[in-house]
Amino acid sequence: MSVSEHHTAAVPRPAAMLELIKPITWFPPMWAYLCGIVSVGVWPESWALVLLGVLLAGPIVCGMSQAANDWCDRHVDAINEPHRPIPSGRIPGRWGLYIALMMSVLALAVGWQLGPWGFGATVVGVAAAWAYSAEPVRAKRSGWWGPGLVGLSYETLPWFTGAAVIAAGAPRFEIVAIAVLYGLGAHGIMTINDFKAIEGDRQMGLRSLPVTLGPIHAATVAGTGMIMAQLIVVCLLVIWGAPVHAAVIALGIAVQVWAFNRWRQDPARLAPWFNGTGVGPYVLGMMVAAFALRGLGA
Repeated sequence: MSVSEHHTAAVPRPAAMLELIKPITWFPPMWAYLCGIVSVGVWPESWALVLLGVLLAGPIVCGMSQAANDWCDRHVDAINEPHRPIPSGRIPGRWGLYIALMMSVLALAVGWQLGPWGFGATVVGVAAAWAYSAEPVRAKRSGWWGPGLVGLSYETLPWFTGAAVIAAGAPRFEIVAIAVLYGLGAHGIMTINDFKAIEGDRQMGLRSLPVTLGPIHAATVAGTGMIMAQLIVVCLLVIWGAPVHAAVIALGIAVQVWAFNRWRQDPARLAPWFNGTGVGPYVLGMMVAAFALRGLGA
């Protein structure tokens, strides 16, 4: 049965559209945007910029990227997750594409309100979302380029944007360096999501790391990348005179190492567990680093 044969309604219901844009995925870019604001070291002149940026990073741009990804992945999802809105027919016809396109336009319109830095970052974010999912680029075909692009888009780009919007200019080197490191480390976080789709990815020719390296080696690469990025953050914070913040992040790394070793015992089955237990300290460490940067800029 094809995806189109699941057609059940002419217009999708609001609940199906909300599920399409996956609210559970909005938190990382919203959190990173807030990290960018905190790291600058000055109070925002307008809290409207904070609220608008958070909405742009999460529900709008991230939501748009989820809609675009589900549309471009509708045939893969018919194998891996047939209950998703598009393959199940709850988002009928080409509505998935229309929603993604309309949200792309909305993202650019909202990004324009954040000034040149905010708009420029929005253009990059929208372009990255389509480059990840759509032909001819479809970066997600690669287990290296795909998660890397998403990691930078989810963590580095909104962090940089939040800092640039509040500072009304390019963030200082320390902020950019930490934002890039957390974005690179997020490659591992994005790889965790690929463990749920190994069979479908293999059938559709997507070369995710669990497909090309096998589950254990893929988990090793993902976890090592996360930990190495944070170790560099710890070293930089010590060098820059923030040893207390560095120590807090180091404690989080210790928790992740314990979780990582357990995850490697059965990567496919324990991926959801590691996604909560191992990723939590990583995300908290981002805000700790942001406050360290705030102190450096004071």
